Amino acid sequence: MAHAGRCGYLCQHRATPRNDRAKMTDTAATTGRIGRFKSAFGESPALLWSFLYFFCLLSGYYVLRPVREAMGASSDMATLFPPAMIEFFAARGMPLKDLSLQVLFSMTFVIMLVLQPVYGALVSRYPRRVFLPVVYGSFIATLLLFYLAFHSAMPGRGMAFFLWLTVFNLFAVAVFWSFMADVFDTVEAKRYYGYIGAAGTLGAMLGPTLTRTLVERIGIANLMLVSAGFLSICVFCLLRLRLHAVRREAERKLVSGEVPMGGSVLAGLKLIAREPLLRWLAVLTLFGVGVGTLLYNEQAAIVRRLYPDAQLATAYYANIDLAVNGLALFVQIFVTRGLLSRFGISPALLVPAGAILLGYAALAASPLPLMVAVVQVVTRASEFSLSKPARETIYTRVGREWRYKAGAAIDTVIYRGGDLTFVWVHKALSAFGSSAVFGVGVLVAGGMTLGAWKVLREAEKLPDEHPPDRRAAP
Repeated sequence: MAHAGRCGYLCQHRATPRNDRAKMTDTAATTGRIGRFKSAFGESPALLWSFLYFFCLLSGYYVLRPVREAMGASSDMATLFPPAMIEFFAARGMPLKDLSLQVLFSMTFVIMLVLQPVYGALVSRYPRRVFLPVVYGSFIATLLLFYLAFHSAMPGRGMAFFLWLTVFNLFAVAVFWSFMADVFDTVEAKRYYGYIGAAGTLGAMLGPTLTRTLVERIGIANLMLVSAGFLSICVFCLLRLRLHAVRREAERKLVSGEVPMGGSVLAGLKLIAREPLLRWLAVLTLFGVGVGTLLYNEQAAIVRRLYPDAQLATAYYANIDLAVNGLALFVQIFVTRGLLSRFGISPALLVPAGAILLGYAALAASPLPLMVAVVQVVTRASEFSLSKPARETIYTRVGREWRYKAGAAIDTVIYRGGDLTFVWVHKALSAFGSSAVFGVGVLVAGGMTLGAWKVLREAEKLPDEHPPDRRAAP
């Protein structure tokens, strides 16, 4: 009987075509991954709240992102800039129409420099239970002001909104990931950060879908209220997650986030200058922003030519966002967790850098508009699904001052410093054509790859968990 049973089993598989067996294997693997995705929520209640938090955060942001992109690409200077500013530049023979993105990115960097010590003072002097709600509450209040500005068609509203949303995105997301390192340890981060990233991607898909559906029905002003609603849910989620962070810190005898962090308001920038790992994270961020900024400016030039109407431009950017987030979601659900858990952060940092390097080489050889869109999608999707979770996993192994101050400084000042640098680099190179832009982009992508490799070398020196009872660097 045993022999007959074994023969039946073997004969059954001999009779099964190879393609069918491959399909069965693929189906089983997919089902297993989805099963792990579902069971993870039962393992960790904190994951559910983090999932909802990041989903609502990026939903709220991506409702507004197409509006910002349309403002930045607009040829209507009266909507974009205040009249006095237009007259100031025109009197000096510098029409703002030719310098709109360069001016916007320069102003964004200045604002980041001003806000960095303000943020440093907030996180130094107030406990987590105070500064987290204050950050998000201030964003909600500002959205209500923008509702009034767009509803009344205030001149210059485009510039104000562009600058505000750019600042909002960086600070809100930086604070989120710093807070996640209070809630989860390194092992949990490798298991859950891919799923949390997927929540953000789902939100990033819902946001532009809502915008594309609603913008012509309710107008741009009312989109501000939609975003404010999502951010209100974020505040509720972070209050619930604070309880999990307090419990974890007490169990592991870590420094409590319920007391003020202390230290200098400029400690983040000082740590970046002093610590090799943070310096290379800054280099990686700088060149990573560079490849994105060069692509962004080429894309803006295309949109300005092909979509002069603000609503059509908004819909175009919404479609790009949907493509980016669709690819990112697939990678986050089916690839990120296994890659981080099994192989660590190395492939999650190096594979995107290599793909972007190849993409820029292809653009230098053939700078077609469709290829620009494809490389844009790959660049942003790989950042969201692989590079960002990998970098944030590193912060679970260092002290709170590294996370909330140095990490935030990298994600704001260094990030926008990269924007400022490469928006002017693009302006200089654009006179020589797209091939010149993308040829230099190959070198920038090479710098990003070098930064990723050096970050990995420095990260190997860190302990598996950041030491207890330490406030700053390990």
